[in-house]
Amino acid sequence: MGEAVAGTVGERFRELYGAEPEGVWAAPGRVNLIGEHTDYNDGFVMPFALPHQAVAAVSRRDDGILRLHSADIDADPVEVRVADLIPGSDKSWTAYPSGVLWALREAGHELTGADVHLASTVPSGAGLSSSAALEVVLALAMNDLYALGLRGWQLARLCQRAENVYVGAPVGIMDQTASACCEAGHALFLDTRDLSQRQIPFDLAAEGMRLLVVDTRVKHSHSEGEYGKRRAGCEKGAALLGVDALRDVPYADLDAALERLGDEEEVRRLVRHVVTEDERVERVVALLESGDTRAIGAVLVEGHASLRDDFRISCPELDLVVDTALASGALGARMTGGGFGGSAIVLVEAAGVDAVTKAVEDAFAAAGLKAPRVFEAVPSAGARRLV
Repeated sequence: MGEAVAGTVGERFRELYGAEPEGVWAAPGRVNLIGEHTDYNDGFVMPFALPHQAVAAVSRRDDGILRLHSADIDADPVEVRVADLIPGSDKSWTAYPSGVLWALREAGHELTGADVHLASTVPSGAGLSSSAALEVVLALAMNDLYALGLRGWQLARLCQRAENVYVGAPVGIMDQTASACCEAGHALFLDTRDLSQRQIPFDLAAEGMRLLVVDTRVKHSHSEGEYGKRRAGCEKGAALLGVDALRDVPYADLDAALERLGDEEEVRRLVRHVVTEDERVERVVALLESGDTRAIGAVLVEGHASLRDDFRISCPELDLVVDTALASGALGARMTGGGFGGSAIVLVEAAGVDAVTKAVEDAFAAAGLKAPRVFEAVPSAGARRLV
């Protein structure tokens, strides 16, 4: 998506609202290379932005009205008063952009309304952060139009608050930060405790490799119970171990920490995943910086096993992708995202893309499953103004 799509979104805005938009903005979805369910444990993550984006044409209003329209929904714009936005009051897609205005106003920023038309190519329910892209694109538009002077990480914090409090989904900070702050050709090494960042060069094509995303088309929702249960279990583990967050359990001390948890078997599994996953993120950073990129494949496989066996958030479709890809010569594979469906990533030699793709598609057909969507993940630019 680029200038052509921006023009289309702007044209539809004119049809809806009878005026030119003041600007058009874009914010991407993301793939997480490694570091799953560590963000709400103050740990490390390593996402990168996808070329798939939410695009918004926006203009300010001065009458306190917010009008929202999506290209994906055949309906008139939804109209609400900004002053009437209340957490938990909206159970539709509009809760995500509305929540952003609520969070900005709660933070003391005076917003007098907006007209918004949105379009997105980020697959919904695929674990690629379609909701974060919606939030960040509107936050960036408001930041620019109202001259709020907020930086990317600050916008990400406000978007996380919108999703946590207004929508009611207990997500961490990774998705919004990735959408707001990633750079083309890089993966973002993010410390979710202090939001310090390092852009790590990640150009697989130059090294003869590709990273595929396999969308299983199995849908999941973070605001339903299983995600919340895992988060509560991690918080319980931290409390039992006397630390602020599981990030504070050193990898070298993991065995001793697990012993201290005694017969709390479910908590033990969650703690083991988070502590080992943080170590995996640091290992991948070291491998990429040393130029040993192919070696990250084995780390991805370790991560999937941990998510499947300890965190228990994989599903048969995700396991089928990983097992089939590895059997077909992939260098590594793992589920990515919140779990219980969504997508897997597959690291493969460029020459093996077609064979691995066909093997996965054939495996889904043989299992009687809906055909997966397979595409190459290219590290792309974060949120920005297009027009």
